[in-house]
Amino acid sequence: MSVVDALADLYALVYAEPPYREGPAQVARFRAGLPDEAARPGFRLVLAREGEELIGAAYGWTMAGGTWWSRAKEEPPAEVRDRDKFAVLEWIVHPQHRSHGIGAELMRRLLQGRPESWATLASDPRSLANGIYRRNGWRVAGHSELPWGPSMELLLRDLSRVAAGERSDGGGPWLST
Repeated sequence: MSVVDALADLYALVYAEPPYREGPAQVARFRAGLPDEAARPGFRLVLAREGEELIGAAYGWTMAGGTWWSRAKEEPPAEVRDRDKFAVLEWIVHPQHRSHGIGAELMRRLLQGRPESWATLASDPRSLANGIYRRNGWRVAGHSELPWGPSMELLLRDLSRVAAGERSDGGGPWLST
């Protein structure tokens, strides 16, 4: 199975859950957009596998200085506006593999060593992930309205605060691209 197929399958599983409840149309849009996202400057993908099964993934790319989320209701904070930011687009873990540190390790590996000063992401405030982000140093910097979904919180994290420490998984099934 290709990485794109495996990512789309994991996306479908995770985003079928509340509060998202996404279906085939959203999964098809995700799958179709993956090649363009992978071609963006600064793209990084981190995968976690158990054997041949993809159990987690996180990816993002560089959002150039002077740009911000296209549907943002507010401008970014002044200290962020003109700086390159790392936009986290997806952070997903198979439901049967949650609460084992996989998501934390995915995010740590995704953000570690980035040249950007800040990371940003859009999060559904109703999601469990939103609470995890906030407990891990992300702060609300604005909101956006998507035509196909709920209002999202735009979060920021200062990347100088991301620990460069050793990996915590004892080796594990990690692959970064």
